[in-house]
Amino acid sequence: MDNRAIGVFDSGLGGLTAVRALRERAPLESVVYFGDTGRVPYGTRSAETIARYTRQALSFLHTFNIKTVIVACGTVSSAAFPLLTAEEKAGLTGVVEPAVTRAVGFAPNGRVGLIGTAATVASRAYHDALRNHNAAMTLTAAACPLLVPLVENGRCHPGDFVAETVAREYLAQIKQNDVDCLILGCTHYPLLSEVIAAEMGPKVTLIDAGREAALAALENLCSLDALADAKSPDRYYVSDSAPGFAALASVFLNEDLQGRVEKTTLP
Repeated sequence: MDNRAIGVFDSGLGGLTAVRALRERAPLESVVYFGDTGRVPYGTRSAETIARYTRQALSFLHTFNIKTVIVACGTVSSAAFPLLTAEEKAGLTGVVEPAVTRAVGFAPNGRVGLIGTAATVASRAYHDALRNHNAAMTLTAAACPLLVPLVENGRCHPGDFVAETVAREYLAQIKQNDVDCLILGCTHYPLLSEVIAAEMGPKVTLIDAGREAALAALENLCSLDALADAKSPDRYYVSDSAPGFAALASVFLNEDLQGRVEKTTLP
């Protein structure tokens, strides 16, 4: 057993979808969460900048003696993950490989869709991962730069005209390719899942990349006999407004975090 916390990192709020999955599957696990809200979004940054920001975040998380890290950010997992994995001592779980592994099982016709940030799509990390699983399968990807701001401004519910209009435009090409499943390649996107599901239709399975990353991390900890058997309080840190993060976090976790989020300055 290992009662040290799991570190969870995202550029903003989206990684809380991974925290939610950890709570559901392993309620005794403790979490130290860092959201780089002062520099979000990462999706328009260069790979070099993304890697530099992530190294700073990982250095901060390691001050808590964490046992492993979930990089619950589709952009980081796509654009900088191989380099960071080689450097990281505690072990990293990203979102790409777990999401693709799940998608393969829900693509009987071999057609997978992906939505993500511009950096995620440009990296072709999901294309490469899918090809490694099955070279005959196809991936249709669309960059969706407006979806993260919509989520972070609470514009993510069915009936929201702006959210539905933006989703319809972004998903048009993917729908035309008649995909079997759609990977939500940014951990913010599950909050738009009802809007996205309504647009894609009931035959398309949505794959929550953040959830799959959390489950993969737990599976690895189990194999190492490193799951927790006692719970410590979760801790939440951001690089910008703590009250603003806490208010929006309640949407992800269905829990009031006011007064429990701290602002920090990265080294």
